[in-house]
Amino acid sequence: MTRPEPSDEVLVRRIARGDPDALNLLFRRHRGVAFRVAYRLLGNEADALDAVQDGFVNALTHLDRFGGRSSFKTWLLKIVCNAALDLGRSRRRRDVRFGGPSADDLPTVPDFRENEPDQGLWRADLRELLVAALAELPEPQRQAFVLHVEGGLTYQEVAESLGIAVGTVMSRLFYARQRLRESLAPRVTP
Repeated sequence: MTRPEPSDEVLVRRIARGDPDALNLLFRRHRGVAFRVAYRLLGNEADALDAVQDGFVNALTHLDRFGGRSSFKTWLLKIVCNAALDLGRSRRRRDVRFGGPSADDLPTVPDFRENEPDQGLWRADLRELLVAALAELPEPQRQAFVLHVEGGLTYQEVAESLGIAVGTVMSRLFYARQRLRESLAPRVTP
């Protein structure tokens, strides 16, 4: 019988004592969700990997600041989110555009769902449209949406992560969904 995995809080204490195995386990546990959040904020795989690395380094460098007021995942995703946004701002200043084509540059995505072999193409095109539509959201809405949808955080956890009220989270999510629907609906033919 295998032992249950230790909690994040136990791993954090072990890391503070210098346990490299605890560090590896914590990284493996959260790297996927951290990447998804960074990728949705940046729209670029290489940038997302950089943001995740920066976020984990920042989190581990300042592990003493994790007070346990929220879950480790919430705290880590806030740091990764901030690293991604910082990276996006610096790259945007250098490149003129953010994260690829805008939704206006992309064609309408035909509905290939009935035709099984083409379903992968349909999903890839839809993902491209979603990345472009997310890039057009105002930063506060994009941040809340990505933390909730990709990060899997509850409204309360998003509020804690961003340091805002739950009502503000609800409002940002409402307007983000509304804008995404407006942006994507004309491009996805039924």
